[in-house]
Amino acid sequence: MTDRKPCRVCNFTRQKSYGLVVPSLDELKVKGCEFLGFSPSDPVTVVLEDDGTIVEDEAYFLCLPLNTKFMLLHEKESWSPIRRMDGGTAWMIRDSVVLETDTVDSSMVEAPWWDLAQQLKLDLASIILMSESDLQTLVDAPCPGLASAMGLQEKKAEDLQETLQRVLDRREEERQSKELLQLYLKAVEKEDKQQEEQSQPGQGGTGNMDEPDGMEVDSASGFMSRTLMVLKGKTSPETRLSTEDLQMVVSRGVEAMEQVLGWDRTRTSALLQACEAELTGRLQQVQAVQSIRSNTQQDSSRQSSEEGAAKGSN
Repeated sequence: MTDRKPCRVCNFTRQKSYGLVVPSLDELKVKGCEFLGFSPSDPVTVVLEDDGTIVEDEAYFLCLPLNTKFMLLHEKESWSPIRRMDGGTAWMIRDSVVLETDTVDSSMVEAPWWDLAQQLKLDLASIILMSESDLQTLVDAPCPGLASAMGLQEKKAEDLQETLQRVLDRREEERQSKELLQLYLKAVEKEDKQQEEQSQPGQGGTGNMDEPDGMEVDSASGFMSRTLMVLKGKTSPETRLSTEDLQMVVSRGVEAMEQVLGWDRTRTSALLQACEAELTGRLQQVQAVQSIRSNTQQDSSRQSSEEGAAKGSN
């Protein structure tokens, strides 16, 4: 009688895993389907969980070490390596719902937002690197489908889409502010050029023949002045400046701002404090993301070390 081999089986998401004792590869398929909730009539492929090697030969199966972990795949499923870094998404996993393998609709997997959702699930900080079209695709995705794809409760998925919409809105505001600034700079440059030509009538308007239209503003103080003047009448102007512009404004100080804006010290100081607070908030967001990444990497390294030690002791 063939010896029975202890082994383990899991589905392609690795969210279900069971220990089995089977005498053959065929018995592994039968019992594996039973434990994982697969239909007995569905064809499955057996692969090694750690590297995706397809196991079809009975002799090869019998030569594998005891407690080898196998993965059972349906026709449209494929093996992928395990990713231990969650990119700061552990808070979502705590309240997540289990994604059943047999509930994944193939049409949903082929949806344009599916790959983006998987990317976001692995690394939440990838929001920063996504294009606006990618963000809009996720915002427009059906909330129940997005929840299933990311293993979240539907309320969590809804909150995530609201966050993505806020990111889109913020980018749109920044783009409009930059476009307004560029238009203003061009108008000021044109006006300055006309005034310079009028102040030098003796040169017959030839003094600027070698200068191109719309020359660049390379003075830091001039750039700050025009930036502030564009946003002078806006509500909460600090939110409309880029991080680079905020750093320039803060570095110049209250005296330079007073000269540009023509405001009193109290009002100018209040605006400078608002700019400093906005800049600090943005830097803290970047540091928070970096801290999440660092802690996640440390946890992953510690977990890998513990697993390696456990395997060595066995």
